Amino acid sequence: MTFDTVLIANRGEITLRVIRACRELGLRAVAVYSEADRDAPHVAYADDAYLIGPPVSAESYLNVEKVIETAKLAGAGAVHPGYGFLSENSMFAQAVAEAGLTFIGPPAEAMDRMGGKVAARREATAAGVPVVPGTLKPLADASEAFGLAEEYGYPIAIKAVGGGGGRGLRVVRKADEIESAFQSAFREAEVSFKNTDLYVEKYLDDPRHIEVQVLADAHGHVVFIGERDCSIQRRHQKLVEECPSPIVTPELRAEMGAAAVRLARSVNYVSAGTLEFLYQDGQFYFLEMNTRIQVEHTITEMVYGIDLVKAQIRIAQGEQLWLRQEDILPRGHAIECRINAEDPRANFRPALGTIGAYREPSGLGVRVDSGVRASYSIPQFYDSLLAKLVVWGQDRTEAIARTRRALGDYLIEDIVTTIPFHQAVMAHPAFIDNEISVNFIPRHPELIEQATARIEDPAIMPLPDAESADARSFNVEVNGRRFTVRVAEFGAVVADETAGNGYARADKSSGGKRRSSAMAAKIDGVISPIQGRIVAIHAKANQEVEAGQVLFMVEAMKMENEITAPHAGVIAEVKVQSGVTIDAGTVLATFAK
Repeated sequence: MTFDTVLIANRGEITLRVIRACRELGLRAVAVYSEADRDAPHVAYADDAYLIGPPVSAESYLNVEKVIETAKLAGAGAVHPGYGFLSENSMFAQAVAEAGLTFIGPPAEAMDRMGGKVAARREATAAGVPVVPGTLKPLADASEAFGLAEEYGYPIAIKAVGGGGGRGLRVVRKADEIESAFQSAFREAEVSFKNTDLYVEKYLDDPRHIEVQVLADAHGHVVFIGERDCSIQRRHQKLVEECPSPIVTPELRAEMGAAAVRLARSVNYVSAGTLEFLYQDGQFYFLEMNTRIQVEHTITEMVYGIDLVKAQIRIAQGEQLWLRQEDILPRGHAIECRINAEDPRANFRPALGTIGAYREPSGLGVRVDSGVRASYSIPQFYDSLLAKLVVWGQDRTEAIARTRRALGDYLIEDIVTTIPFHQAVMAHPAFIDNEISVNFIPRHPELIEQATARIEDPAIMPLPDAESADARSFNVEVNGRRFTVRVAEFGAVVADETAGNGYARADKSSGGKRRSSAMAAKIDGVISPIQGRIVAIHAKANQEVEAGQVLFMVEAMKMENEITAPHAGVIAEVKVQSGVTIDAGTVLATFAK
């Protein structure tokens, strides 16, 4: 288990995070990259970096043979999978071991027992850990879900066995939604996990999503390191996380932690892992286990002072666990805001582009784990996560106040991000009063309105529509007071660099110039607002459609996005085929005149 070089089979901020841990442990770190990531920060920061393939979806980072071949070529003795991609693939873990390398994560057998959601539910039941009512084996086909829905009662959740982060999950509230939900979950599971097995469980209406962090060594020692509240989600993917959960009492923490340790020990788990639970009406239910490091591991580190990534590496080197359960105590409160390239105004649709000016917040208790920089072009092939803003305070009140300050200090120009949404959440009375569940966002639509208002302030609205050159910035001083002024030709988009709200003020996808409405009006059709891949077409020539009817599904940044009819009418021609990659602004179909 001795090694001095680690290859990180991933990209973006988690690769940078692992590289930092390696350097603190005196280890050499090797990165891999696709052609789309040639200029990514993780490539420049690594001690060495190797190209592993073209940017065809996520295929480069899923090429097991190429990753292992590269690890050997680079002289690596270990492979860290990060999260996503191959991180929960037991075949990859086994292949790494068979190649004589150390896999920094759980053994393949434990991954098989806990990595698949159906298998994990069986293990939890055997270990006496309560689970949400549902199936203990994959569905044969969509028709099987109808009987299960009648047995459990609506709503139900159709979920990917290999899923995570909300991908491959569809909620069904009535029978006529089952077929389309099954097909959509099937497609997403195939793209994201290369595993199309699906299962069904009862969908709890208003729970909180709470997860427990565990660490286990290869010598039988297991501890839990508190819990995280991950209830604020969109599309069943987390946006805001807190540690500790503001609803968990010390008694409940001990009970959930003991259940997590019991389950991890029962499957001989090794490394860092996270057990996810739903909590509703005073009862917790095991949901799944993530057999890897989590995106939100950072808030646990801030509260407990334990470097979880370094712990993974040390455990992989054969060390016995150096932590005692009685010594693991929370200190203060931490909040993580996921800074995604998404537009809250459009149901958090992915927002591609090139970052202009970029400035991260700093100060006491503020940490930013990012994988981007100024002038970085966001690839369409990967997750929308740009950075994680992690803030610590002595208590929840201070953590919220400090997060609001840090969000105001965060500047990401020329692309749309979730920063204004996070600002709205941190100021919302329901969040401040801890009135939270997985329904927080749909229950408070005013959050979207408040985030939108940060874009539509007259000071940052575009001038009358016309083609124009880029604006320029000048620092001026008037009566001893300093101002930043943006000057543009008539028709350009004006931007306020001091606002720090994370929203684009110019459309860089067309060379920094906004297309005029007059130009857009020349085509009466269905136009894609995003770049991505067509995964489903629900339109055909001569079809009569209603305004808002879903006509196309476009997969971008590992999410399926509905493209709807802009108005009622009759389709004249469908101009694209399923499976093709399109640019933002592509005409998908035209209307008959």
